[in-house]
Amino acid sequence: MATPPAMADQEARRTPPPPAVTPPATPAMADQEARRTPPPPAVTPPATPAVRPKRVSHRGRSAGAKASSNQQEGKVEEFEPFMLMPRGPPPLNEYLDVWDVHVLKRPQELNKQEHHTHLYSSDFLIVRRAQEFQIKITFNRPYKPAEDKFALEFVIGPSPQYSKGTYIPVFPTADRQSLWRGRVVETSDSVVTMGITPSPECIVGKYLIYIGVVTPYGIRRTRRDPSTDVYILFNPWSSADPVFLDDEEEREECVMNELGIIYHGAYDDVSERAWNYGQFEFGVLDACLFILDKADMPLSNRGDVIKVTRVASAMMNSRDDDGVLVGNWSGDYTYGVPPTSWTGSVQILLDYASTKGTPVCYSQCWVYAAVFNSFLRCLGIPSRVVTNFFSAHDNDGNLKMDIILDENGKLDRNRTKDSIWNYHCWNECYMARPDLPSGFGGWQVVDATPQETSDGMFRCGPASVAAIKHGQICYPFDAPFVFAEVNSDVVFYRRHKDGTLDPVKVNTSHVGRMVLTKAVLHDGRRDITYQYKFPEGTPEERRVLEKAEEFGCQREKSSLPKGDVDVEILNLDVRVGDSFNVTLQFTNHSDQRRSADVYITGTVVYYTGVPSGEVVFKTPRVKLEPLQSKEEKVSVRGEDYMHKLVEQGNIHFIATGKIKETGQIITAMKVITMHNPKLIVKVTGSPRVSEEMYVSVEFTNPFKFSLEKVDLRMEGPGIMALKKKEYSLISPGKSITWTETFSPHRAGSTKLMASLDCAALRQVYGETELTIQP
Repeated sequence: MATPPAMADQEARRTPPPPAVTPPATPAMADQEARRTPPPPAVTPPATPAVRPKRVSHRGRSAGAKASSNQQEGKVEEFEPFMLMPRGPPPLNEYLDVWDVHVLKRPQELNKQEHHTHLYSSDFLIVRRAQEFQIKITFNRPYKPAEDKFALEFVIGPSPQYSKGTYIPVFPTADRQSLWRGRVVETSDSVVTMGITPSPECIVGKYLIYIGVVTPYGIRRTRRDPSTDVYILFNPWSSADPVFLDDEEEREECVMNELGIIYHGAYDDVSERAWNYGQFEFGVLDACLFILDKADMPLSNRGDVIKVTRVASAMMNSRDDDGVLVGNWSGDYTYGVPPTSWTGSVQILLDYASTKGTPVCYSQCWVYAAVFNSFLRCLGIPSRVVTNFFSAHDNDGNLKMDIILDENGKLDRNRTKDSIWNYHCWNECYMARPDLPSGFGGWQVVDATPQETSDGMFRCGPASVAAIKHGQICYPFDAPFVFAEVNSDVVFYRRHKDGTLDPVKVNTSHVGRMVLTKAVLHDGRRDITYQYKFPEGTPEERRVLEKAEEFGCQREKSSLPKGDVDVEILNLDVRVGDSFNVTLQFTNHSDQRRSADVYITGTVVYYTGVPSGEVVFKTPRVKLEPLQSKEEKVSVRGEDYMHKLVEQGNIHFIATGKIKETGQIITAMKVITMHNPKLIVKVTGSPRVSEEMYVSVEFTNPFKFSLEKVDLRMEGPGIMALKKKEYSLISPGKSITWTETFSPHRAGSTKLMASLDCAALRQVYGETELTIQP
């Protein structure tokens, strides 16, 4: 079977303008930006243009435009003659002709069931590569293998080419095969059932199907029929695919589960919230493919999971490529949705696709990770959201987070610039890494939160988790950055009057204190810290850090004497708005008296560790008898911090001081997270598919002030699309009840989740579980 004729290239055949004529700057021109008259020399152009320059023509550089759009379709001729036919082809009634093509695309049919794609809300066939699917072809007469020659032709993109993997003919006979295998599964009268097995490296995306029949005069093809289009995804069930995950429960969790749990708060006070990944919802798959189109990613690269995840990591944020989400940590969300208000990924992805690539406002790390997770699972890449508690964000390439103290041990906030995020969320995806030595495949870190550039774009990964654990940070991509996030030391420096710094204490265990992800197939948490690093203080950990130093990571190597006085800030459970006492416990391990002037600072911080406002500053003098433990309490009133509290309600306490007798510096740090009130979500009605049910969300304002412009949202995968409601005012002590109806469209266990958000109160959630019967 010959490949289709070369597609028409309008750009190549366009007559160029006469060289002597300067083309006018009109909207019809292909490139306004490139032809615009430059400004006078006296005017300084802006450092970063507000609008990206339009793409210039490929003429003179290549024979055709780069094929980087899955949405664009190339023209495929219905009849491809073998010879010149001035009067057109003769009647072809006596030859084999296609009457109907049935792609077996219903959820209950063979293809979607065997390919684990039956949950996608789509009218199209969706299958996975490296696994056979079937298509029934009805001819005008019984098929005769000895006489009849035909092929299924799979086409993707605007300029299909066999060498690029964008045109794939599939033949029914074993003596003639292509990149994809084909066979006749069954023949019944005029109906032939074909089995097609895409290659494990084929392009992931939406293909058009044609059937070409060879006649003596040329190839006769079926007409373009959108109803036969097929989506081909990555396949974690096939050992031939690089994303193969050899654990059925892990596949169910990391590919098929639409419900997620995202962990936040502090390592010793972990909070969690539900998230609707919604990877099977209507329109989400098309939105994910549109993201790759928007990235201008060549179609020929879209079969490589390493390249796909790396491109998508950049496209989830809008910093340099008009990606999906606009990051905002300022607290001002006037022109968008506060990050704490989102309950799922579906609306974000659909909004981005429906606006043809207008970034959605706003996001922070867990939103980036959750939406990225939806993208990965939708395309068939096993993935999970991971939370690293006390995550180091230091951009100078070392393994040190510097905290500066004055000569008396008091914190110098003006000179302390490094920040430790209370938590940071990223993704792990599962894949083989043939570009790395053996043993570094498996889980890979990818991070869409814009922090540092990688190869000129704000992205991170994929970085092998195994390589990070063993200090092999020389391997691509971005392993040193992730290694520092979980392995940095907190170094306290004493600054002398002449400006010199001396290290006085090193905390090697504060950063990367705990790494959590959701447990497999239940709502518990899974501690995976051991996958990122060896236990603190073990010989293996020391060897890993030495290995990382060989690759350029710098550590604080000063040998500091161990002090004989310790201070610890004890755990505390506080509801937002309450007054409370912070307890500091001092322990004297020596057989002599000790005394110290202690500086206790309590600062409202964003979850990124960036300070917002100081609420407490105390300077108690502590005296300790030999071998004595003593507690010191610091009172914090609700009215002192409520008007300063930001978003996620964190107050960071730092206690520092200097032991008078020995000069030892003592330090302790603790993040106290304010616990918000909860929403009460109740469901009534018969939990059956298509039956009308009711859900109510209840909330009572527990504060002494009114809540204004309160935004409520709720949704549930498979049962209810996102619904929103706004209350202009909720007075102190007043209760509200919001009731909606819904009709489940899918059976199984699921959740309804709700959020409440306003400027004075962020991150208020509620959820309820329910099981829908068929």
